[in-house]
Amino acid sequence: MELTKRLNQNLSDKLKHLRESAIKPQALKVAGRLVRMVGMTLEVVGTFAPIGSRCQIMRGRDFPPIEAEVVGFHEGRLFLMPIGDTNGLAPNAEVLPVDGGVKVGVGYGMLGRVVSGTGEPLDGLGSIEVTDYIPLTGERINPLSRHPITDSLDVGIKAINGLLTLGKGQRIGLMAGTGVGKSVLLGMMTRYTDADVVVVGLVGERGREVNEFVRQNLGEEGLKRSVVVATPADDPPLMRLHGAMLATAIAEYFREQGKNVLLLMDSLTRFAQAQREIALAVGEPPASKGYPPSVFAKLPQLVERAGNGKMGGGSITAIYTVLAEGDDQSDPIVDSARGVLDGHIVLSRDIADSGRYPAIDVESSISRVMVDIVPEEQLKMARKFKSLYSTYQQNHDLISVGAYRKGADSEIDEAIAKHSTLNEFLSQGIHEHFSVQQSLDGLKIALS
Repeated sequence: MELTKRLNQNLSDKLKHLRESAIKPQALKVAGRLVRMVGMTLEVVGTFAPIGSRCQIMRGRDFPPIEAEVVGFHEGRLFLMPIGDTNGLAPNAEVLPVDGGVKVGVGYGMLGRVVSGTGEPLDGLGSIEVTDYIPLTGERINPLSRHPITDSLDVGIKAINGLLTLGKGQRIGLMAGTGVGKSVLLGMMTRYTDADVVVVGLVGERGREVNEFVRQNLGEEGLKRSVVVATPADDPPLMRLHGAMLATAIAEYFREQGKNVLLLMDSLTRFAQAQREIALAVGEPPASKGYPPSVFAKLPQLVERAGNGKMGGGSITAIYTVLAEGDDQSDPIVDSARGVLDGHIVLSRDIADSGRYPAIDVESSISRVMVDIVPEEQLKMARKFKSLYSTYQQNHDLISVGAYRKGADSEIDEAIAKHSTLNEFLSQGIHEHFSVQQSLDGLKIALS
């Protein structure tokens, strides 16, 4: 009887060992080979790698290896997208999977520096000291664990502080066409905000604009507490995608250190266009104005990484510029961004053409958290301001041609009397800075 029990126990232990061995296979690193390149898509056979992992592609003696990311697979073939320059690639080039997930180095040594989408310095100031490595894709936070938005953030712009107050942890879109002052407004907020750390992601911008933003809009003082991630328009689409993800990952790192971070992303549209290039290259069908479905899945994945951290932690207040092509506010990316963000600030070309900067259209703009974070008195003043401004705009034609007679409507009379002071409140010079209290004082004067 005892012998039978021991035999059964031995048999059970062996079966358990076999089951554990079966569900934990030993991964073997097998080199594949490059068999096809169409556009920026590389097709590889003979190796295995999961989606999102990295591979190294050998380019011969005269070129160093380049990294590529797995973006798809089909019938035994891997689809890769290169991160760097593809010069020197040849048929049957060796492709070797890289161990581990994609992690990036971060640390306080990044403050005051300008880096590429891979974290390499672009400013010629030497290497960057990093203290931690975190995943590029971030870690999802339970929405019920996030700290609610309760405090306002001073961005130094009186029109925003007074009428469209932002909260620490809010995510807002800056909707505008080309050439209406998005970059200048971002530079002003970077210099004048009271956030502890500023992270700027310049995604898909012209190389000249990157240099101008760092040297002129940001300036020496603004750069001291900032990290700039620049992936210009001539970078491969995957590098532009990673630029936005890296900027968000750096902001997440400082949030975990208990800091209040201002994340400025210019622009969310270029991020979407980079994902569109990748998706179309691997065969995904277009859905809305040439944008495949994966684009609209990627946008909330990026945006939801910003916001407040867990109770007692730091925050990421994110401002994403969204390019309205042809000033079309119904553009699919504009419409999608409006749905996933906590408000939007619209910059008007007509206002910019009239010479008023920043060209904020207060009628079309909204901050969805303002009602929860400002006193009732400020809410009443903001509503009164918008009402008077809107009344004047609606009756502008009658007023300008002299068809309106004074005394016909008391509200229109008040809007006409205060129109110049309302416009003066909305105007601000590039080198002017207004705190929250100064903005509220200016709002009271404009309405009185």
